[in-house]
Amino acid sequence: MGAKDVKPTRSELIELKKKIKLSEGGHKLLKMKRDGLILEFFDILSKAKDVRSELDAAYERANEQIGIAESVEGRITVKSTAFAMKDAPQIELESHNIMGVVVPKIESSSVRKPINKRGYGILGTSSYIDEAVDSYEVLVEKIILAAEIETTMKKLLDDIEKTKRRVNALEFKVIPELKESMSFISLRLEEMERENTFRLKRIKA
Repeated sequence: MGAKDVKPTRSELIELKKKIKLSEGGHKLLKMKRDGLILEFFDILSKAKDVRSELDAAYERANEQIGIAESVEGRITVKSTAFAMKDAPQIELESHNIMGVVVPKIESSSVRKPINKRGYGILGTSSYIDEAVDSYEVLVEKIILAAEIETTMKKLLDDIEKTKRRVNALEFKVIPELKESMSFISLRLEEMERENTFRLKRIKA
């Protein structure tokens, strides 16, 4: 609705002033939220970089250890040991709130287990297999942590973009249009008042 489409009345002027005040208050709050989310994002980004490099290193080590175990023990022994392993980690998805953005919190039962709790016979395997299992347990823990952090980053980025659009809409469209309408009404009311004064003077004359 353009400025010229509004009714030039005092009640409309009062309503516009209320709308401007509300819009400016909302704009201020949204800017604070946007800035807070950006700070949270960069805080998590630094953690994500560390986790990603740790994940890459864990992946390299796991591949290296499984390669050594297969070359020493044979692929069949390694596979049969893997099938004997029990109690896969249980993953539970929870959530927590960061400035109004619901992000995941991944809870898992202990991934790393002592040797006697892994489900395969200790006497029938070598330290090479134990080291391979250790490295894969570390890798799984890093994958779970990376999934939580990277999903959180994605959700924060989405909300930052959404909040930025709302801030820009208020700053560059809604508030200027309301102020333009208010100026138009104020000028029109002044005009009408001058016309009335002039008319009254003519009547008196």
